[in-house]
Amino acid sequence: MKKLLILILTLNMFALAQTKLNYPKPHKGNVVDNYFGTKVADPYRWMEDVNSPETKKWVEEENKLTEEYLSKIPFRNKIKKRLTELFNYERFSAPAKHGDYYFFSKNDGLQNYSVVYYQKGIKGTPEVFLDPNKFSKDASVSLAGLSFSHDTKYASYSISKGGSDWRDVFVMEVATRKKLSDHLTWVKFSGMAWYKDGFFYSRYDAPKKGEALKAQNEYQKLYYHKVGTPQSEDKLVMQDKKNPRRGFDASVTEDEKYLIISGWEGSSDYNLLYYKDLSKDNGKIKPLINKLEAQYSFIDNIGDKFLVETNFKAPNYKIVLIDPTHPEKKNWKTIINETENPIRSVSFVDNKLIVSYLKDANTKVYLFNTDGKKIAEVKLPGIGTASGFSGQKNDKEVFYTFTSFTYPPTIYKYNVEKNSSELFRKSNVKFNPEDYETKQVFYKSKDGTRVPLFITYKKGLKLDGNNPTLLYAYGGFNISLTPRFSVTRIPLLENGGVYAMANIRGGGEYGEKWHKAAMKEKRQNAYDDFIAAGEYLIKKGYTSHEKLAIMGGSNGGLLMGVIINQRPDLAKVAFPMVGVMDLLRFQKFTIGWAWVPEYGSSDNKKEFKYLYKISPLHNLKKGVKYPAIMVTTADHDDRVFPAHSFKYAATLQEDNAGPNPTLIRIETKVGHGAGTNVKKTISLYTDIYSFMFYNMGITPKY
Repeated sequence: MKKLLILILTLNMFALAQTKLNYPKPHKGNVVDNYFGTKVADPYRWMEDVNSPETKKWVEEENKLTEEYLSKIPFRNKIKKRLTELFNYERFSAPAKHGDYYFFSKNDGLQNYSVVYYQKGIKGTPEVFLDPNKFSKDASVSLAGLSFSHDTKYASYSISKGGSDWRDVFVMEVATRKKLSDHLTWVKFSGMAWYKDGFFYSRYDAPKKGEALKAQNEYQKLYYHKVGTPQSEDKLVMQDKKNPRRGFDASVTEDEKYLIISGWEGSSDYNLLYYKDLSKDNGKIKPLINKLEAQYSFIDNIGDKFLVETNFKAPNYKIVLIDPTHPEKKNWKTIINETENPIRSVSFVDNKLIVSYLKDANTKVYLFNTDGKKIAEVKLPGIGTASGFSGQKNDKEVFYTFTSFTYPPTIYKYNVEKNSSELFRKSNVKFNPEDYETKQVFYKSKDGTRVPLFITYKKGLKLDGNNPTLLYAYGGFNISLTPRFSVTRIPLLENGGVYAMANIRGGGEYGEKWHKAAMKEKRQNAYDDFIAAGEYLIKKGYTSHEKLAIMGGSNGGLLMGVIINQRPDLAKVAFPMVGVMDLLRFQKFTIGWAWVPEYGSSDNKKEFKYLYKISPLHNLKKGVKYPAIMVTTADHDDRVFPAHSFKYAATLQEDNAGPNPTLIRIETKVGHGAGTNVKKTISLYTDIYSFMFYNMGITPKY
């Protein structure tokens, strides 16, 4: 009888999932652009005005349709209940030492945002330092950054409203936790580099009224703010009137002797370096690196010399020592040479270098002295991702966090002198990691390139092709995907599912060469890599086309859009999340121009041709049976402008010839993804798994 009921439920679900939906029918305009003789229609151009009554009405209709569809899924509430249970556990960040205090964040479980605590000494009593949950009544304001003066007298913190990349900055006294009068606005893509009783930060001029969401961010300026003074009195430190897309990142050395400025331009890894001797009253800003030809990351100073990590003539990075009075490359001293494994991070602690490498997307950590001699390997708990190791030059111990797909984030205290780690704090997630396993395999892409793939599943999994599988990738901007734990994957794994993550080209898993292998006209390599990953999972029996779901966000959302067009038969379900779907106009919104080094630009005749060939919006075709698709975006996304997803979803719904649903889920009061808001994250993944299982004809065992 029970089996019969399950069969009936499954058949009813299948029938509902295949029901043709009554999509909104937005009007089509007659806008046509001429790109070097090629005419391209853009009938939904009006959706780029996201604040217009017509666009708002369309958004309302789409959200209503999506909610009506999702509300009919019989197990939706059960998935939400299980996700809520999973999220309800204490979790911590690694402590960071500032003066006599240790700071860390903690979430009791279902708090929307983690609370920042501080205590005197590592064994002191924790007290609440800053609680982002009290910033707003509706949890739409989050903590975006926190920085401390070198004497730990002051702290500056930035907030994000509704998930926007725009930041407001405030200042407080550490000892008293008193909030001061300082309030800085229109800060974006900036840290806060303290020097004495103030800090350096970067901001843009205020956008025109009503254009904060889509304003193009140009002519960033570097300022110095003194505590207790209005922003109008901040001192302009640096600007570039000739290069509107030049931005500035500032840092100050621990001894407060040097100001270091990195000049960046778009998403390119290439940057400039400047410095100023702050010990001199009339010290001028001087160039250290004055050519955009490689990436340079300042580590710290050793006296009057600078430690710098760079990929100049070293795609996997090396560490050099530069004398700023003679910065010519011929005078550089190489401290740590490039190896076959790329460097991903460097810390300078106890006058030693803690260097993290990636080996096949897994972390390896080694300890060096300042002459570049390898002292020891830092033994990690297993294969996974280690992060942290931050501290000051004279610290003898630091903290790091280790995690993997089935290894919840665990904090270790590391003694630099003894090269030993001890467990400091672990979280107790309500599931048994021992029931699951992860393996790393390597498959061949279309051109024969060897690509790594992580696969996680419950032990004893049968390779019969019937397992619901979620394949994730990113493939761009030199970003490396490494093993990390997330409770959002557990509902999939608990129900006999497989989670797979492909380290496709475009990322930084194998250094700059891996990144460049999928830039601009080579973007297709990333897409071929992803398709090959899906085919591998099917060939090896992990899943089938009917049980495969694919997911990617941002640049990964673009990836999804391309895969849906090129291989609509690859997967049953697809989630293009906050994606760059219009490759002909992305550079015209917000920070989109910064991605031109990665993608190219339709303003260039040669680059237009390959962008037009892969652009998700422009390669949807009528009469195609597309997979079940749920596009996700957010109304406050000022990084990937929501109109990308709006225009794409409207076109997709118009063109889809098959029975599978093509929906768009538009989140409110959120920016580029659900971010750290726990309730919204639970809601998002409730809908993702409900939609996925429903369209695969699977009833979760809850």
